[in-house]
Amino acid sequence: MNEIWLALLVGFPAVMSLAVAASGRWPNLRETVSIATSIALFAGVASFIGPVTAGARPSVTLLEVLPGIGLTFTLEPLGLLFALVASGLWSLTTLYAAGYMRGNEEHAQTRFFVCFALAISAAIGIAFAGNLLTLFIFYEMLTLSTYPLVTHHGDTESRNGGRVYLGILLTTSIGFFLPAIIITYLVSGSITFTAGGLFGNAGLSVLGAGALYVLFLYGTGKAALMPFHRWLPAAMVAPTPVSALLHAVAVVKAGVFIVLKLTVYVFGVDYLAETGASQLMMWVAAITVLGASLIAMTRDNLKARLAYSTVSQLSYIVLGATMASSLGILGGGMHIAMHAFAKITLFFCAGAIYTATHRKYVSELDGLGYAMPITFSAFFIASLSLVGIPPMGGVWSKWYLMEGAADAGQSALIVVLAISSLLNIVYLLEIPTRAFFHNPRPDTPRRWQEAPWACVIPLSITAAGSIVWFLYPLPFLQLLAPWAPQ
Repeated sequence: MNEIWLALLVGFPAVMSLAVAASGRWPNLRETVSIATSIALFAGVASFIGPVTAGARPSVTLLEVLPGIGLTFTLEPLGLLFALVASGLWSLTTLYAAGYMRGNEEHAQTRFFVCFALAISAAIGIAFAGNLLTLFIFYEMLTLSTYPLVTHHGDTESRNGGRVYLGILLTTSIGFFLPAIIITYLVSGSITFTAGGLFGNAGLSVLGAGALYVLFLYGTGKAALMPFHRWLPAAMVAPTPVSALLHAVAVVKAGVFIVLKLTVYVFGVDYLAETGASQLMMWVAAITVLGASLIAMTRDNLKARLAYSTVSQLSYIVLGATMASSLGILGGGMHIAMHAFAKITLFFCAGAIYTATHRKYVSELDGLGYAMPITFSAFFIASLSLVGIPPMGGVWSKWYLMEGAADAGQSALIVVLAISSLLNIVYLLEIPTRAFFHNPRPDTPRRWQEAPWACVIPLSITAAGSIVWFLYPLPFLQLLAPWAPQ
């Protein structure tokens, strides 16, 4: 029965998107259906925590295309972690979106919520994918279902941003990812995710393994490695709830989750450590960590600054994978969750600021902390988590990433992570500092106050989550136990 539940959970949000569409004339009902669907999905995913941590790996094949190759769903710890983060934060994002879309009187709200549901369905499909074919299908579905969200406003800027978004993600997936899948099948005779990887006895040369790893990681354009990162800042033309979906819940997390999954179940951590096949991409990730942070420091537009922050933070997870160390995988897996809670908080705050004040530039935020104390306090908490300062959850993922770097003999990466944390302080903490310690601008109306409660409640919960995961990281450590130190 558990096996059938996998397929049902993947299809559930997509089916419920029809109910969302049908209730479009009644906004309260539409949003109630959306929130209820997200809660039910999270409950269904959470029901697998016990079996999977106990060692179960439920699997089901719905359709066999070729012998041994079909539409297969299999649940393992990394996939469950991603599914829990995506489904759990979807409910809060949906509540937030209701307040944001109404507060800003956005058009086409029903289409927006329908595409939201389709995107989460694709994300769960990626989380549960049992082989590379299934992964590729849902990866493309996620790209296509989020395109209408990116171009939601329908103006020239949105269409241009959407073209960059769609162009880069489709080009990398079809040009790099798909050929890598075909090569994997030809070399190993399998595309099924396998503990320990597929290439141990395949006779693949070190150069060939390195080249294939490059194809896979650049083919996973959603991981936003330089130079294929431009789609992410370009997508900031979307409404803020979409930015939250892209940066914390579905799209970018799908990218870095796939990098971890490929590292563990296609190449194998031991194989990469022995061959050094991941070394090149490790340094690409290190350059992305620092380069994107430096660019973020130059951006006055708040969402653009957060976008480049995301590019940098995603490469922490890629670093964890490319270290070819179990502790690196643990740190990368932890950062999927810790970054999700912190970054979604920052985007929720950016949207709340815009909804209440229509200001979107960092230089315009002076003194706003007195009008919006909850919002800017949440921003401060989430920023500390991304920097990696106790008592915020982000300290755990950075701790294990640094341990992983030491375990892999890559002391230079510890320096990279430390410098990046200092840069985080500069470009993130400037925002609450301006809000609380600078005098308000002369044109700041006295009547400004917090955004609607539907915006403030989710950002308060996610900010609190960053503190909770510092105090109680055990659920993630139990889920990632296969890579934890014994």
